[in-house]
Amino acid sequence: MATSPILRPSPGTLRRRPAGAKQTSLTLFPPAARHGNCESPSGASAPPPVPDRRTKPATELVGIARLAASSPRAEAKRGTEYFLLPVKSILNECHSERVPFRWTVNPYRGCEYGCRYCYARYTHGYMELEASDFESKIYVKKDAGPLAERDLGHEKIWGEHIAIGSATDPYQPAEREFGATRAILEKMAEREGLSVSITTKSDQVVRDIDLLQRISARSSLTVNLSITTLRTHRARLLEPRAPRPDLRLAAVRRLREAGISAGVFAMPIVPWLTDREEDLDALALGAKDANAEWLGARVLYLMPDSRNTFMAFLQAKFPRLVARYREWYGRNADAPENYRKEMAARIEILRRKYALGSRPETPAARSWHSPQMQLALNKGEQECRT
Repeated sequence: MATSPILRPSPGTLRRRPAGAKQTSLTLFPPAARHGNCESPSGASAPPPVPDRRTKPATELVGIARLAASSPRAEAKRGTEYFLLPVKSILNECHSERVPFRWTVNPYRGCEYGCRYCYARYTHGYMELEASDFESKIYVKKDAGPLAERDLGHEKIWGEHIAIGSATDPYQPAEREFGATRAILEKMAEREGLSVSITTKSDQVVRDIDLLQRISARSSLTVNLSITTLRTHRARLLEPRAPRPDLRLAAVRRLREAGISAGVFAMPIVPWLTDREEDLDALALGAKDANAEWLGARVLYLMPDSRNTFMAFLQAKFPRLVARYREWYGRNADAPENYRKEMAARIEILRRKYALGSRPETPAARSWHSPQMQLALNKGEQECRT
């Protein structure tokens, strides 16, 4: 008989952080991050005028596109606009064969980090926005806490793994202002028997160590810090507004010291930019020194919207690589199979060298049985035997 993860009452909802609130995160968001942005990361100002690039009039939009068009603008900082997006659910059912889980949570649509290779840029197309808007128009999901509380009570998610941050980063700068991720974690901390993972490029995750410890004590929890390279300049080019790699490793160390299961994702491995043996070795060693439990890895995957953005970046910064990428990714989203096998073998050697696991375990959610329900079951069994 299926039993719901136990609910422990506690307040929690989506709220905008008050101005001047104490910041406990170590995250640094450098200013020279995206094209045309030379402002201080802490300075608030209206973004430069941007023409409306929706392909249809608002009256002709449907679904998420219509909701996005009617979403009020809540804030403008660092050349980025934030909108409050009404949604029906926080949990999303995932049917992709490329991922080993069924349920995902992305508190935000769009991501300010502006990673040149980000595969999720295509999701802005559902809102009739350009892929280039992905990092400058961020949609905050309204009522994240109450919606999470309701969704977590559905029987269909019991025993299923929930991946937070599968498409956009749950700890991007918007989290400082709106707290949608923390509101969701507060609701998860009220329950037992969940199976949850968090993937992020931000050391801001350490802000929520208190909640992560509470979740980990009652449910299965893993945290993945995504790091492509330890070379700071190269990381800044590839991931313009993401925290420095050393800050991410420091976050892994803090999480492990707090008793939280955490590891490193070398995702993606970017051909000819982050795949040198010495660079991958340095990353694996850094993971080991941070007491990471695993080193996951995957080669760059380029969908059409991502490919257009990435190729423009290569043309500007690494023009000598353009022809190679056109040959490999011109007609395919994946790199050639022999290269992927070579990288997989290289990473496996590093795992053995530094005693790192291959990936976080995602065990079935812990079962929780009410004492009253267990008593009733035992009584029924006795009645059947007599």
